[in-house]
Amino acid sequence: MAGKIETKLAELGVTLPEAPVPAANYVPYVLTGNQVYVSGQISQGPEGLITGKLGGGLDVAAGAAAAKACAISLLAQLKAACGGDLDRLARVVKLTGFVNSTPEFTDQPKVINGASDFLVEALGDQGRHARSAVSAASLPLGVAVEIEAIFEVR
Repeated sequence: MAGKIETKLAELGVTLPEAPVPAANYVPYVLTGNQVYVSGQISQGPEGLITGKLGGGLDVAAGAAAAKACAISLLAQLKAACGGDLDRLARVVKLTGFVNSTPEFTDQPKVINGASDFLVEALGDQGRHARSAVSAASLPLGVAVEIEAIFEVR
């Protein structure tokens, strides 16, 4: 039986994928005390990686969609960390978003809004968080966005 958060996600048309596995020698998340630190999740969807450079072929809307995809993967990792029970979430504490962008591109916050807006829509006040949105000259595998998160759980 789906919990409150997964029911809301379903209403939004979102089904969480299996939590992505790490591509190197690190863990996808660390649960310590009542905090879950989730490693950076790269922009990927059902069709594969979402690649490109903001300001060099990708527009803000495409970047925001890539950031939303990262947020969905973050929730998948959180679900794994919580033994399958997303309703253990107390709140999203912090996101750090990295945007693959040209030196001239300055709308990194608008790109990461794709993740922030989605989390608030899906989680309500539990989804409100502190945040950083920074530019990167490149990201792994040429992806458009990578986001890491800190969550508080019960």
